Amino acid sequence: MATFLILGGTGKVGRRLSRLLEQDGHITRAVGRSTPLPFDWNAPATWEPATEGADGIFVVGPGSATDWSPRLTKLLETASGVSHAVLLSARGVEFLPDGNVARAEHALRTGPLPWTILRPTHFAQNFTEAMFTPVDGRIVAPVGDGAQPFVDVADIAEVAARLLTTGTGKGETIALSGPRAITFHDAARILTETTGRPVEFHDEDEAAHADALRAAGTPEEYIRWRLAMLGGIRRGDDAYLSDGVEHVLGRPATDFAAWAAREAGDA
Repeated sequence: MATFLILGGTGKVGRRLSRLLEQDGHITRAVGRSTPLPFDWNAPATWEPATEGADGIFVVGPGSATDWSPRLTKLLETASGVSHAVLLSARGVEFLPDGNVARAEHALRTGPLPWTILRPTHFAQNFTEAMFTPVDGRIVAPVGDGAQPFVDVADIAEVAARLLTTGTGKGETIALSGPRAITFHDAARILTETTGRPVEFHDEDEAAHADALRAAGTPEEYIRWRLAMLGGIRRGDDAYLSDGVEHVLGRPATDFAAWAAREAGDA
């Protein structure tokens, strides 16, 4: 039995990872700013109590709007007794090599702890829990006919659990994707078939998308990151498949249609 610190423990990946680890008999500390044992990236006094006695850490950053790599470096120094840190990054980091996500990866690689970096594609759950969730039956995004091999967050959590509990994957950057790339039109069709509710995809102008984000008060650096990721989809640069799920788990990644049949119908 081991103890694992799960940063972003109430998020899409964190809560699923915590459940898997607890089912295997491990102790988890799923922490955030409002949890009983708090963890706040902006409050270093919360870091040592959270990391004390942990065998491994699953790292989810405070967002890509700011450069949080200096804080990650200090956190890793605080957690000197930890044997493995697994960072949730993003596969599209190559589209913005000077961005804050790339800086966080560098901080992990050059830090004092054994590390693994996970680079997933866009989540299938983004259609039920995040940016692509249909509003009035419409999915609106500036991606055109670009395809994406959406990854099931449950697969990401299972990969992270396997790495943390076995100590494997140290020093590796592991890209994760679903088993096939589909367009947003395809995703809308599958969601329609699964939920019984009509869903349509509507392409959006990139500038209009950025303007809407600015009007909502979104930080400029996050807008730059988001447009880089969505631009990779539009150009077709992010349609390639990654075998990280099968590499770690020894089974194929979950297909988008299978995910929709399992989860989206209840959304």
